[in-house]
Amino acid sequence: MKLSGLYAITIPSQNLPQQVEAAIAGGAAVIQYRDKSSDRSLRFEQAQQLSRICRAAKIPLIINDDVELAARVSAAGVHLGRDDIAITDARRDLGDDAIIGISCYNDFDLALQVQQQGADYVAFGSFFASPTKPLAVRADTSLLQRAKQELEIPVVAIGGITTHNGGLLVEAGADMLAVISALFAQADVEQASRSFAQLFSEEKQ
Repeated sequence: MKLSGLYAITIPSQNLPQQVEAAIAGGAAVIQYRDKSSDRSLRFEQAQQLSRICRAAKIPLIINDDVELAARVSAAGVHLGRDDIAITDARRDLGDDAIIGISCYNDFDLALQVQQQGADYVAFGSFFASPTKPLAVRADTSLLQRAKQELEIPVVAIGGITTHNGGLLVEAGADMLAVISALFAQADVEQASRSFAQLFSEEKQ
C-alpha cells in the first residue's frame, strides 16, 4: 500500500465518528485514533466505530500507542513512540500485513534503524510549534530531503502543520502530513481536509 496524502490524527470528541467521516470525505488518506485520556471501554467503542468507517472507505485506521486495542478492533496498524513496545513485538501481535509506524522526532539514525527493523513508515517532527505537544523537539526540513534520498519507506511530517506551511514540507519530501488541530479543531472538518489534500495534488502537477 502506497502511503501518501493527509494523515489525520484524531482528538477526543463526542462527535468523533462524524468528524472522521468528514475528514475522509475531504480526502484524508489515513486516520490515526489518538486518545490518551479516556477510559478503556470508551476507547474500545470509538476505535471499533472508526475501524468500521475506515474499512468501508478502504483507508487504513492506525491506533496510537496501543497494540492490544489495534488487534481488538482489527485496525490496519499501530503507531509507536519512543517509550512504546518494540517493532518486533508489535509485528508478532499484529501480523505481517499490519502497518507499523514509528516516531523518529529529529533523529535520522533512528529512522534508518527502525526501517531495518521492519517499520512501514517513519514520522519526523515537530516541524512547527505544536499546540498538541508544545515541548516537542523541533525538526528541520533537511531531514525530509535526506529521507527522500536515503529511506525506502514513506515519511510523515508532524507538528504544527497548517495549510499555509504544509506545502513546504511536501515539497521537501514528506509523503504524508500528520495533522491534528488544524483539521479536527476546525468548524468545517471536511473543508479543512480538502484544503490539505489539495497540497498533494498541487505537488503532482
